[in-house]
Amino acid sequence: MISISGLPAFLLYVVTAGGLIGLYLLVYTLATAHNELALIRRDVAAAAVALGFSLVGFALPLAVAIYNAQSILDCIVWGLVALVVQILIYWLVRLAVPDLSRRIEDGRMAAAVLLGAASFAGGLVNAASMTA
Repeated sequence: MISISGLPAFLLYVVTAGGLIGLYLLVYTLATAHNELALIRRDVAAAAVALGFSLVGFALPLAVAIYNAQSILDCIVWGLVALVVQILIYWLVRLAVPDLSRRIEDGRMAAAVLLGAASFAGGLVNAASMTA
C-alpha cells in the first residue's frame, strides 16, 4: 500500500528549497563582478563551470539542512548560512585571483575551475559541519 501522508511536508521543503536556490542565484550573481547568465547565454563555458559548481556547493549543505531540519524555519536559517558561506568563498577566491571575473569573462577555464572547486569544497565542509 502506498501512502502519501508525507506529501505536504515534501512539497513544503521542495518549494522552500526552490525559493532558497532562486535567492542564492540572485544574490550570488549580484555579488560577482561578472554577469554569469549573460556569459552563459554567449556560451562562455568558464561562467557555466564557476556558477554550476557554486550552485552544487550551495545545494549540498541545503540538502543536509533539509534532512536535519527540526522545522521549516530551521531549514531556512541553515540555508541562509549556506548562502553566506558561498558568497564568502567567492570573495576569498577573488582575493587570491583579483582579476577573477575578467578571466571568467574571457573564458579562461583555470579561474573558473578554481572558483568552482573552492565552492564545491566549501559546500562539502559546510554540509559536514551541519551534521555535527
